This record gives sequence, structure tokens and C-alpha cells, in this order.
Amino acid sequence: MKPIYIQKADGEVEPFDRSKLLGSLKRSGSDDDLAQRVMEGVEKTLKSGMTTQEIYKHAFELLRQYEHENPVAAARYSIKRAILELGPSGFPFEQFVAGVVEAHGAEDVSTGVVMQGKCVPHEVDVVGTKNGKRFGMEVKFHNSLSTKSDLKVALYIKARFDDLALAKGENHIAEPWLVTNTRFTRNVIRYAKCSGTIKLLGWDYPRHRGLEVLIEEAGLHPITMLTTLTGREKQNLLDIDKVLCRDIVDDINVLIDAGIHRDKLDTVLYQARELCSLANN
Repeated sequence: MKPIYIQKADGEVEPFDRSKLLGSLKRSGSDDDLAQRVMEGVEKTLKSGMTTQEIYKHAFELLRQYEHENPVAAARYSIKRAILELGPSGFPFEQFVAGVVEAHGAEDVSTGVVMQGKCVPHEVDVVGTKNGKRFGMEVKFHNSLSTKSDLKVALYIKARFDDLALAKGENHIAEPWLVTNTRFTRNVIRYAKCSGTIKLLGWDYPRHRGLEVLIEEAGLHPITMLTTLTGREKQNLLDIDKVLCRDIVDDINVLIDAGIHRDKLDTVLYQARELCSLANN
């Protein structure tokens, strides 16, 4: 059988790997039977030239059809795209990152902190302490999965934290970070490893400890994962600073304030609670 070639978000072409799709379906919480049914449904429509986005959409639509069996698989499968919906400003993503690092033991976490360097003031997206060290994070949100944080971004951030380091005192940052919701170019990774001056956190990086792993371990789910909400309803919640599913599960008035129809409240709350329950298991 001839291999089927698909196009990735960055334009690269590679053979379709059945195990990758099956693995992502199982990570969504699908059991073996459901994952196999969705896999077979996707394979019926596969053809060379398809994009990973088209394959994702088909798998997602099939998972939606099976929500009566598993109410959270489609939502969990959509995590990467759900984070894209935290845009376009990127501020909700900063709040989300702050929640993730706090769930992993960081303390005194704040967002949008203005700090005076030796030469000029800088706004640091996320600041906190962990293991006795103060860290600062520059959070780069991209609205497209094909966009990567490149070397000039890393060098610009390095210069900002150098200025803060020269200020010393209360504005000293022991660990500067560059965080993104997508990926890094090879040169950024090479520079970070060689210089040892900046830490990186992004999708699939570091290997096996990337952002998606930390999110899953923390059990934090953005409200944009909820398939029971429309795009407008999700934006309404973000506009009132409700970023996480846990922000809405204990207060039905939050949903009412966001303009969500009363007929939908129970359905939305059920899915949100099912997602949050995963964090407690």
C-alpha cells in the first residue's frame, strides 16, 4: 500500500502516521474501542495532500458524535486549538500560564508586573517564585499553529531581562523564561541550550515536559475547550476574566452573566465538572 502524505501546519510534508493519531485519541480519554472507531472513520477519508488541520477536524467531529458515551474526549482532544481561542490579545493566555505554574508549585504569582530595569521599565507577563528563586516569564501568544517563536524574540527577551538584572534589588529575576503556545525554531533551542541564559517552555518542548504535559498534569482546562459553548459565549466568559473551567463550576451566575441561555446551563456545567473531575483523580 502506497504511503499517504499529509501537510503539517508549518508546511512540512510527511507520511501519515497512524500511531500518532491513535495516541492523540487515547490521550483525550477515549477508550480503545472509541479510539479505534474514530480512527477507522478518519482513515476512510484519508488522501495524499490532506492537512493535519483537516484530519484533526474530522476526528474532532467524530468524537463530538460520541459525546453521549464520553462527554470530555472531544474537549480534551481540542486542547491545542482551544488555547488558540484564548486570543487574539494573548492576555487570557498569560492568566492561563500563571495558573499552570502556580499549580506546579510556584508562589506569589502575578501577571502584567511593571519592573524598573537599570535603563528603562519593563512589563513582565508572569512573575513568581519557586524553590527560592524568582522567575519572570515573557509569554508569546500566537494565533496560528504554524507561527513559531524565533531567535530575534529570544534575543529581545534576553536584553530585557539583562536590564532588569542590572537593576538588582527587588527587581532581580534569577530565571528568565520564554513561553509560547506553539513551537520554537531550531535556532532558539540551540541558543537557549548554548547560552544557558533563558529557559524555554512551549508545545512539545522540553521533550516530554512541554506545555501540554504540564497542563494535563495540573488538570487545568481553559473554558475554550467546552464544546457545549459557542464561540461568542466563550469570548463573553473571557471578557469577564473567566479563563478556566474551574472558574465556572461553582457559580452558575457566572454563566448567566456571560449571556448563556438558561436552557444550556446544566449541559455546560456538566461538561465543565466532568473535565474538572479529571484533575482530582
